[in-house]
Amino acid sequence: MNKTLSLLLILAAGTLSYAAETTTLSLKDFTDTNGEPPSAGWTEEAGGTIHLKGKGGSLISKIECQNFELEWEWKISDKGNNGIKYWVTKVANKEWLGIEYQMIDDNGHPDGLRGGSHTTASIYDIKAPIAEKGAKPAGEWNKSKIIVNTGKIQHWLNGVLACEADTQTEEWKERIAASKFKSKEGFAPGKGRLMLTDHNDETWFRNLSLKVK
Repeated sequence: MNKTLSLLLILAAGTLSYAAETTTLSLKDFTDTNGEPPSAGWTEEAGGTIHLKGKGGSLISKIECQNFELEWEWKISDKGNNGIKYWVTKVANKEWLGIEYQMIDDNGHPDGLRGGSHTTASIYDIKAPIAEKGAKPAGEWNKSKIIVNTGKIQHWLNGVLACEADTQTEEWKERIAASKFKSKEGFAPGKGRLMLTDHNDETWFRNLSLKVK
């Protein structure tokens, strides 16, 4: 192997490594929906745990993602509701919307009790997770992961692939048409920001790690 080819391979390997670098997210990586720093309803505790005390307003990431892996741990208060959204954009220049990984007390919150696509690890209001997803009860830590790659999305929960979909299929279009987002033109366009949502319930996030592909 000549020196020029060796150098090119080294540079390529370095580029690939950099592209796949994992970033640990903290509150400084988010703003409120108006581009301002997070409100006092959000705090960062010892060890990097992000604590939403309730009524802190949803947060939007500064970074925009298309293909990525996001891992985090979380727990919700009793009868609580929250979620992480991705491919978030300002639809019709009016409201921030995106696909949501639902985080909810399945056995206590009214929306969770509806079952199906409103339960933990669902693609919210679009597709239900599998029944044996292994969700832990309110007050206990869960570990979640979102994988997005060329239009295919996966929701993992505590090591189990709980829900998946291909956003480039007719089935996806049909699911959107049957959801609350059917009239939201431009919903989930294939890239966008992340959102830590606020549904006025106490929530904790820790070890938020993002790998953009």
